Amino acid sequence: MEQSYHTPVLFKETIDGLKIVPDGIYVDCTFGGGGHSKAILERLNAKGKLIAFDQDEEAKKNLPDDERVIFVPHNFRYLQRFLRLHNITAVDGILADLGVSSHQFDKAERGFSSRFNAKLDMRMDQRQTLTAFDIVNSFSEQQLHKLFEQYGEVTNAKTLAKTIVQARDTISLQTTDAFKNALHEIVKGNPNKYFAQVFQALRIEVNDELGALKEMLQQTPKLLRPGGRVAIITFHSLEDRLVKNFFRRGTFDEPEKNPFINEEKVNELNVITKKPVQPSGKEMKTNPRARSAKLRIAEKIMMV
Repeated sequence: MEQSYHTPVLFKETIDGLKIVPDGIYVDCTFGGGGHSKAILERLNAKGKLIAFDQDEEAKKNLPDDERVIFVPHNFRYLQRFLRLHNITAVDGILADLGVSSHQFDKAERGFSSRFNAKLDMRMDQRQTLTAFDIVNSFSEQQLHKLFEQYGEVTNAKTLAKTIVQARDTISLQTTDAFKNALHEIVKGNPNKYFAQVFQALRIEVNDELGALKEMLQQTPKLLRPGGRVAIITFHSLEDRLVKNFFRRGTFDEPEKNPFINEEKVNELNVITKKPVQPSGKEMKTNPRARSAKLRIAEKIMMV
């Protein structure tokens, strides 16, 4: 495991929260630098198993030489499909750390960070074709407005969308610098914070992050053994809301308002963290990227 690749946030809280059983089967949906996986493996005996998902091929370099590990180089939205492929129908724990790894942010050519000049890329999975440049170059003004408003919570999303559409007619927005320069006159407040929100919105769209999260969450109750736990670390309010609502209700559908319909959906999950667990002041000091992290844990109900 490469420590410099990514420092896992809320590390102890997450591992403790999973209540690992030594001969259990665990899934790390976001293997990355392998920090969480290493801690899980240390708590497993020879019978235990770990399935590590990561769609970023660079993560594979961090795999430990351990026969208890199965690596799946795909997005965690295909959780059930790949577990079935390995003849696994039920697991004891599922973990997902939804933050972009420090390694991805710090590698200029990936185009995740507004700090470096690089191609406007942002693909987690280099096999897919859609890039951030494709979005800023082809989405309509209305689509861009909605995207930046919803996914980036950008205050002047409408002006931003209009400026992009006007700029792309005359200049190429293919690099992060060209993109930022075209927008410098409409930046609101702190430029770093502003572009962080803009880049976040693009990244979420490129990788369909919310769609993938929803699909993964919907598979979780079916896959967990009774008493098994799911621990998810989110980094922005959109993700956190999805996790919170799903853990509470076991569905993304709004509760039925019709008084004549009393079809209560049975939620198989019991919320362990009534409030999200957040990093300590000490952790935020040593790892500033932990600032917005929130951990939520739920447990599959034991059926009587």
